[in-house]
Amino acid sequence: MTRDFSVRFWGVRGSTPTPGEDTLRYGGETTALEIRAGERLILIDCGSGARRFGQQLMAESLRSFDLLFTHTHLDHICGLPFFSPAYDKNFQIRCWAGHFPEPSGLQNVISRIMSPPIFPVAADTLNAVTFKEFKAGGALALGDDVSVRSIKLNHPGGACGYRVDFEGRALAVITDHEHGDAAIDAAIAAFVQGVDVMVYDSMYTDEELPRYIGWGHSTWQEATRLARRADVARPVLFHHDPCRTDDQLDVIGAAARGEHAGALVARQGMVLTL
Repeated sequence: MTRDFSVRFWGVRGSTPTPGEDTLRYGGETTALEIRAGERLILIDCGSGARRFGQQLMAESLRSFDLLFTHTHLDHICGLPFFSPAYDKNFQIRCWAGHFPEPSGLQNVISRIMSPPIFPVAADTLNAVTFKEFKAGGALALGDDVSVRSIKLNHPGGACGYRVDFEGRALAVITDHEHGDAAIDAAIAAFVQGVDVMVYDSMYTDEELPRYIGWGHSTWQEATRLARRADVARPVLFHHDPCRTDDQLDVIGAAARGEHAGALVARQGMVLTL
């Protein structure tokens, strides 16, 4: 019997939270993706959107899960100090990062943002959290029923993409990444080959990108091009520019569907079942 495999978007915005009347429909929280694979929970990134997810988890019976960071820029980690399960010793949260060249990089970063005068509560109060590291490009041993692989992305300071395979279905998360390095792009195309859903960094448009070379982000057009090359069923445009309004995302979504019929614009609260 096929078990459920889904992804819920708790935050879809890049760089900084953007509450306001122009972001009501797509949402203004930064990145947090809840993946359910059978009985297993995987959270990718802990941006501001993770705060509300943590409140929901407190009411559930599930107490053990993995948190995979794509990288540790502030928009991807700012929800951890406000993530209620992280302080509860009844939980077990394994936090993973694969982009650090040195040991203990993840724990050091979290300790820096959770220390005076930046934040009044110290990282050693995260009673549920254990920090784990690996090298991007390897697999993570999360359990026999789910396969999680990683890949190096092109982003300042490093970043890591993920592919989750579960009972013949596959989801890839490729954010934050700037396309243009031929070797890395070819590896990513092979990595996402044939996935059912690819969540892809679509911060900019092709027209905007020349002004932001080196900032570590891609475009919605590259998302659809990559999806066609790699036989991806559904590319999901993600990590929206904080200046992008709902109406502008509507226009991008329509144009993207013209390039790939399965294209979607990520929306806060959206659930995709694979």
